[in-house]
Amino acid sequence: MLAKLETKSNRVKGVSFHPTRPWVLASLHNGVIQLYDYRIRTLLDKFEEHDGPVRGLHFHPTQPLFVSGGDDYKIKVWNYRQRRCLYPLLGHLDYIRTVQFHHEYPWILSSSDDQTIRIWNWQSKTCVAVLTGHNHYVMCASFHPSEDLVVSASLDQTIRVWDISALRKKNVSGPGTSSSTPYDDSSKLSQNDLFGNTDAMVKYVLEGHERGVNWVSFHPTAPLIVSGADDRQIKLWRMNESRAWEVDSFRGHFNNVSCVLFHPKQDIIISNSEDKTIRVWDVSKRSGIKTFRREHDRFWILAAHPENNLFAAGHDAGMIVFKLERERPAYASVGNDSLLFVKERSVLEFNYNNSKSSTLFTFKTLKARIKSMEYSSENRAALLYSDLDGGTYELYQIPKDKNENLEPKRGSAISVVFLGMKRFAVLEKSNTISVRDFMNEEVKKITPGGTVDRVYPAPSGFLILQSEDNLSLYDLQAKKSVAEMTAAEVKYVFWSRDRNPLVALISEDTLIIANRKFEQLCTVHESVRIKSGTWDDSGVFIYSTSNHIKYCLSNGDNGIIRTLDNPLYITGMKDNKVFCLDREGKTRTIMVDTTEFVFKNALVQRQYSAVLRMVKEYNMIGQAIISYLQKKGFPEVALYFVKDERTRFNLALESGNIEIALESAKILDDKDSWNKIGAEALRQGNHQIVEMAYQRTKNFEKLSFLYLITGNIEKLKKMMKIAREMRNDAMSRFHNALYLGDIKERVKLLEEVGQLSLAYASANLHNLKTEEETIKAKWSAIHPDGQLPNINSKEARLMFPPLPVSKSFENNWPLLNVTKGYFDGPAPASSSTNDQEKRLERNTGAISFSKDDLGEANWDEELIVDDDVEEKEEEKEKGEGKSEWDIDEIDISDDDVAVSSSGSKSSIGSFAVLPNPGPSARQNWLNNSELAADHVAAGSFETAMKLLNEQIGIVNFAPLKSSFLQIAKSCYASVPTMASLPSYNVPLNRSEDPSLPLLSISFQPLIDVKLKAAIRLTFQGRIPDALQQFTQIIQSIPLVVANNKKEANDAKELILMCREYILATRMEIMKRELGADDLVRQTELAAYFTHCKIEEDVLKLGLRSAMTLSYKIKNVLHAASFARRLLELNPPEDVAATAKKIIKLSEKEGSNTQTIRYNDRNPFVVCASTFVPIYKGTPHVNCPFCTSSFVESCSGQVCPTCKLAQIGGNATGIILLPPTKDTRQKKQKKVVKKEESESESDSEW
Repeated sequence: MLAKLETKSNRVKGVSFHPTRPWVLASLHNGVIQLYDYRIRTLLDKFEEHDGPVRGLHFHPTQPLFVSGGDDYKIKVWNYRQRRCLYPLLGHLDYIRTVQFHHEYPWILSSSDDQTIRIWNWQSKTCVAVLTGHNHYVMCASFHPSEDLVVSASLDQTIRVWDISALRKKNVSGPGTSSSTPYDDSSKLSQNDLFGNTDAMVKYVLEGHERGVNWVSFHPTAPLIVSGADDRQIKLWRMNESRAWEVDSFRGHFNNVSCVLFHPKQDIIISNSEDKTIRVWDVSKRSGIKTFRREHDRFWILAAHPENNLFAAGHDAGMIVFKLERERPAYASVGNDSLLFVKERSVLEFNYNNSKSSTLFTFKTLKARIKSMEYSSENRAALLYSDLDGGTYELYQIPKDKNENLEPKRGSAISVVFLGMKRFAVLEKSNTISVRDFMNEEVKKITPGGTVDRVYPAPSGFLILQSEDNLSLYDLQAKKSVAEMTAAEVKYVFWSRDRNPLVALISEDTLIIANRKFEQLCTVHESVRIKSGTWDDSGVFIYSTSNHIKYCLSNGDNGIIRTLDNPLYITGMKDNKVFCLDREGKTRTIMVDTTEFVFKNALVQRQYSAVLRMVKEYNMIGQAIISYLQKKGFPEVALYFVKDERTRFNLALESGNIEIALESAKILDDKDSWNKIGAEALRQGNHQIVEMAYQRTKNFEKLSFLYLITGNIEKLKKMMKIAREMRNDAMSRFHNALYLGDIKERVKLLEEVGQLSLAYASANLHNLKTEEETIKAKWSAIHPDGQLPNINSKEARLMFPPLPVSKSFENNWPLLNVTKGYFDGPAPASSSTNDQEKRLERNTGAISFSKDDLGEANWDEELIVDDDVEEKEEEKEKGEGKSEWDIDEIDISDDDVAVSSSGSKSSIGSFAVLPNPGPSARQNWLNNSELAADHVAAGSFETAMKLLNEQIGIVNFAPLKSSFLQIAKSCYASVPTMASLPSYNVPLNRSEDPSLPLLSISFQPLIDVKLKAAIRLTFQGRIPDALQQFTQIIQSIPLVVANNKKEANDAKELILMCREYILATRMEIMKRELGADDLVRQTELAAYFTHCKIEEDVLKLGLRSAMTLSYKIKNVLHAASFARRLLELNPPEDVAATAKKIIKLSEKEGSNTQTIRYNDRNPFVVCASTFVPIYKGTPHVNCPFCTSSFVESCSGQVCPTCKLAQIGGNATGIILLPPTKDTRQKKQKKVVKKEESESESDSEW
């Protein structure tokens, strides 16, 4: 039995499959009807209107309806789309046992404890027939699949077959006749209720059961009936036109048979019983085949899917949906050329190139279904594996002559795979791996440690061993495991065909992709079962689920290629063809569109030339691809797919492409767009676009300030003139006057707005006598008795802005010279392909603009400047456009130019040409090392922090501040010079490599001084001081530079040692802080302390403490365990005597009275945050620096051990060795070659 869905609920009394959708209905004893999707194993809906148990249930074959019948005497018709009951059908006088829709007519058949069977018209909501004759409860009634028959079973020990052909003729209108609603006359209906129905006649009465019959079913095609009864027997009946008789009985159940039915496609019977079993019977052999048993639950109902090999059974604790056997065909792919698969008793080969199948050989010995198949193309050998008798294999060597008879080599195994070189591996029942040759003789026997459940193929010389939730890569030569991975219930393994192969591990609903070192690259979880998969030539894994064909890239990106009507098993892929097998063993070839995953894979692999080719050749438009590119950091590529100007504008801003953003902003022409592009242009230093944006949004204040900082005095004057003459804005006019240092304008403005005292103060301070007298006169006229303020001119300061040294407004601010990638050119959606190619070739560095774009912008009616100013501007532009030098052009050939650049410079004049300064010592240190300590010495703290984050995941740099400052200050020596001159700072370089700095932190003192002192403090019991010392040591290691590989390895071991001591001391501190009332938690912490890898002398103290605390809480067994470990370390005599006493006591009356979270027999590590054990196989996360273990809930926090790295963060690994000269030279050559290749590709584009 292969369980597809198991539910936990109240007792299930009725089940029904939907004919087309993956749904199953379950009716419960508490009156609830549940709708499940068995494919995704999810409860979809509940229907709760019945009072009491619901026993009958059935889906309509075509309409969105189902019918239910319960102990409330009601039949209810439901619409599952509307999620409500449409109407009830009333008429039965007792419990309703079963209900069923007719497959063709609008009828519902119901059986009841009122000893009647009724047929209802669900369209007219009336009862059309009442079948009476049984004299006890009618337990079951059902329509015949094709004929006008009804069969019923009753506790009166009889089975009745009813002929309803007359009812069909009466209620179904024939051609040329008028239809009428049947039984409109109420007198006829009452007559039917009292005396039975003449339209449904009893055809046969079958007697043979000794007790009441619980269930009866028709065969889907043959004239057979099967029944089950309380006499624990299943009887098979045959019928013809004249009679019906008993064929045989099946015995085996030990309690009442609840339900029995025929398999829709095979010649078998399935039954369930109150003896808690489901049994499968062979009709032809009249014997039982299989028995499936539950421990505590009785079975009540059984249903078969009309099309698929699925069954549902209801029991006391819920429902189970299951298959009787696997439907997956056994197959093996031969590269990308052909497929071998098993069909019936033959092995066939399907050629992908010509789509033709041919039979390779037939087999007759294996009687059970072939479970799996392995094929070795080098040796033309096939392994067929069946689970018969606990596991059996047969080895076939396929000759080139297909007519030759084959004699296989046989054997027993749990699992079997090929190894290559005419060898294959057999996992035997004794948990050993036998390596055999093709004569089936054992060559080598391997006994791996632990339990092995199955073996899978791997690259040459290796095997994959599966045990519980772990997979290990096993080296057959070294006889040891070289890599491990946690992966639960892996069923299939697929290796790619690359030089560096990847492996896809498929479990029930999880896909894991890893490299050949078993380093997990990604995990994909599906809501439905994953069926099979194959690797594409480009390194993309293509797999199928129950309803989709999907892809998965090595970085975890996945998507849907197409949907499937029925499950298919992918066997191979070539170009855009996917080759599959269906459940009947038929080959299928499906054409798919590979554009999406090929494009994404090219981006992941950084094959940018292929990306650009696909951009131009394929029409990939859609929000999904745009969102993907944005998410992955390629907004510049997304620009090629966008036609909407708003989206295009936002993408251009995100990618920093100011040119495309400007084009879109001009089209959109709204305030929000201009504000955004203004902010981005200001960030990039392109103040010419900033000026345009401020002009379009009429942001006069920002525009005036822009002119101030760029030194554009002329336009500042225009701004003041506009504020005065057109906008009449006093504040703007005053600001511009301040920016310009125009004192008279400020005095004039203050006088105009009535601020005479301020105007007088300004005129007086700046010695403007004429304006001062005018203001005095106005003041006296307004305030005859008022006094103007007294001004202390001695403390006054002139508010005048500095004059611009250079005209920076004529050009944009200098930008960094950044090498452009493939996608940095503009790609407007409206341009043609040729235009796009030309734009891709254009240099997209600094952007130049015409006078129309950057000169006088259109400010509508407010920007009216007098003619004099405009004429001056025109003259200025003409002067700038025309050169005053009159120089003839000189024609010089390339051969005449043979002068060096230095010679040409000296020929220009007698100016001295100074040499360019060389790189500083700091720059050399940065260029020659990737060690964080060297970058700190160079003063580049930012790059040092970036390196530490990438290498060991550090996110908290506060503890490293003092070390950073110490290193940066100590790598220079101050040499005094003359008395009047400052000292000269000389960089201190290493003696072994003068191109790198001399560092103040070295490795050896950490071990010789600090580590010994920390261990001494621990032994003396000064735990807080010891913790501080170990923390300082582990925080110093990231800034240590090793002199050789031995020092580098010692430093890594020192990290692990500090980690163990920090964990132990932190637990000891917490144990001491706990009160005497919490002895249980103290005992746990003491027990965890003993599992830290620390010095023996310190471990003795920990074991003694754990033994004492365990004895105090009367956990004698735990105390004895610690005592035994303590005796192994040769403790002092008095301690050894106490330990022996505890061991003797545990042998007499050993028990643990307190339950603690500690199991010394199950390997574990301690969570460094919560101090709880993490047992083997439990999911956990680690610190990327100190590798401390944590429970998954701690992910994302700062590691409390090292106080530097982020728990669960990604890191490449710590680097402690400086690069050698040869390494640096090779790296420089690679950089040069890369730049040359990029320049060549740029020239091609």
